[in-house]
Amino acid sequence: MIGLLLVAGLVATAPLPVTYNSLPAVAVTISDPGAAPPGANEWSCHSTKRPVVLLHGTHVNMTLNWNALSPLLKNDGYCVFALNYGGLRFGQVGGTEPIEESGLELAEFVERVRMAAGASEVDLVGHSQGGLLAQYYVKFLGGAVKVHDVVGLAPTSHGSDAAGFDRWIWSLLQVFPALRGLVDATDPAALQQLRGSPFMNLMNSTPDTVPGVRYTTIVTRYDGIVTPYRSQFLDGGRNIVVQDLCANDFVDHLALAFDHVALREVLNALDPPSARAPDCSTPVLPLVGG
Repeated sequence: MIGLLLVAGLVATAPLPVTYNSLPAVAVTISDPGAAPPGANEWSCHSTKRPVVLLHGTHVNMTLNWNALSPLLKNDGYCVFALNYGGLRFGQVGGTEPIEESGLELAEFVERVRMAAGASEVDLVGHSQGGLLAQYYVKFLGGAVKVHDVVGLAPTSHGSDAAGFDRWIWSLLQVFPALRGLVDATDPAALQQLRGSPFMNLMNSTPDTVPGVRYTTIVTRYDGIVTPYRSQFLDGGRNIVVQDLCANDFVDHLALAFDHVALREVLNALDPPSARAPDCSTPVLPLVGG
C-alpha cells in the first residue's frame, strides 16, 4: 500500500525500502555526508521493544554502514538510533580516534537514547570495530546494567592478525618510530585492533562476556580483514558463521552489513521467539552483499 493508511484514526506508515547492496549506501553517504541512515534517530519514537543502537566500523560512518539494517529494524517495530563516533573526517571517515574515547561517546549516547525512549536497557549492534566498542562499553564503562543484547557483525573481538602480518607490522613500527607516531596521531583505533596491541591485551585480560548480557556474533568465513575469522567468536556467546546457514553466501567483511542472511540473524538474535531461518535461495556476493 502506498503512502499513509488511516485505520481507526491511526496513521500507519509504509515500510521503508531495504536494499541489500552496498553501492546505494555509498551514493547516499556521498550526497548527504554524516546523515543518519533511514529510520534512525527519530527521537520521538516509542516501542514496546528495546531500542537498538547501531555502531559502525572503522573508516566508515553510520549512513554507509547501516543503510540496510536501520530500515529493516525500523520496519520490524524497533526504535533505531545510530551515531558517528571516533571523529568524522571529511564527513565520511569515522572510527579513527582511540577506542577509549569512542567508548565515552557511546556511553553518553546510550544515556540519551534511554531517556528519550523511556527504556532501562538498549541493544547494541556493531560491525567490526563497532562490535568491539560494544564489548568494551559493557566490560569497562558500566554498560552491563544498561545493555540486554550485544550483536557483533565481524567484530574485532580479540584483534586481527592482519592475515599473519601482525608481527611484521609491529616490528616495522618499532624500527620506524616516526611512522608509529604518525599512525598514533592519525588512525589510532586501527592500530588498537591489531593483535598484541595494549588495548587488545586489556580486552583479552577479562572473560569475553559479562553475566546478564546476551551475546551473538555473526561472521563470514571469507573475512580478509579480521583474521582468522574464528578470532571473532566470543566464549559464552552464540557464534554464527553465515556459510553454515547458506552455502551460497560468499560475503566478505565489508559487505556483511548488506547480507540478507546476516541481517536475518540480527533480527533473530534480538527477538529469539520470532526467529526464523534465513532465505538461502539467492546468493550473497563479496563487496556488495545481497
